[in-house]
Amino acid sequence: MTDQAPRRRRAGGRRGHADRAGTAVIDQMPWRLPRNPDKPVEPLREEGVLAIHKGAMRILSEIGIEFLNEEAREHLARAGCKVTGTNVRMDEDFVMEMVRRAPSSFTITPRNPERQLIIGGDVIVFGNVSSPPNSWDLERGKRSGDFETYKEFLKLTQYFNCIHFAGGYAPEPIDVHASIRHLECLYEKLTLTDKVAHAYSLGKERVEDVMEMVRIAGGLTEEEFRATPRMYTNINSVSPLKHDFPMLEGAMILARAGQGVVVTPFTLAGAMAP
Repeated sequence: MTDQAPRRRRAGGRRGHADRAGTAVIDQMPWRLPRNPDKPVEPLREEGVLAIHKGAMRILSEIGIEFLNEEAREHLARAGCKVTGTNVRMDEDFVMEMVRRAPSSFTITPRNPERQLIIGGDVIVFGNVSSPPNSWDLERGKRSGDFETYKEFLKLTQYFNCIHFAGGYAPEPIDVHASIRHLECLYEKLTLTDKVAHAYSLGKERVEDVMEMVRIAGGLTEEEFRATPRMYTNINSVSPLKHDFPMLEGAMILARAGQGVVVTPFTLAGAMAP
């Protein structure tokens, strides 16, 4: 070997340990909220969109939606909807007025204000998957959801800047009893991540527990917590044309506390569709 020939040196120190351990260094873009500069692409012509709208308004005004929560029905009755038993019908003028009252965007501020999200407008946000029953990787294969794997996914949610919020349980930790699952899972979510947290809308006790945990994690007074959205939930019909009791109860509690409530047109095979 001549003096000019390159010499190979054995990697040592932290880098050498990382190389031998197989640690990957992942290059990623910094945290940011991407914006969509393009207008939405309509899959139908204007007359097709109008036909779908009129069909939806006919269902709401003539067939109605089943609301299995008495308090929700009372609110809707006072607002002028037609309530018969659990069935609620609403006319197009009422629906469009409620849509007009919804803000075009709003912010959610987690315990780390640098992770604040804008919901709406041209902002696009991404979250982790919610409630898959199983998980899978190259080493352990497919398996039922458990608490340790749930925590692993939370660490990935925190690490990757392209994931903006910590959604539901990924995966569902079935080894934690359902009666305390929300407490265990939210504790890990609030300590392993500093991003916006999601709460399942499953009735009064669980929603209030989660709100209190988010308030404590942020070091907020009750007034500070209620002054602006700090968390969110999402609800959807449990069957075609039906909303169940606990989901509506949780949504109303969060709405009264000034927190984000997202209503999704979600259809889950086997639950609300064939």
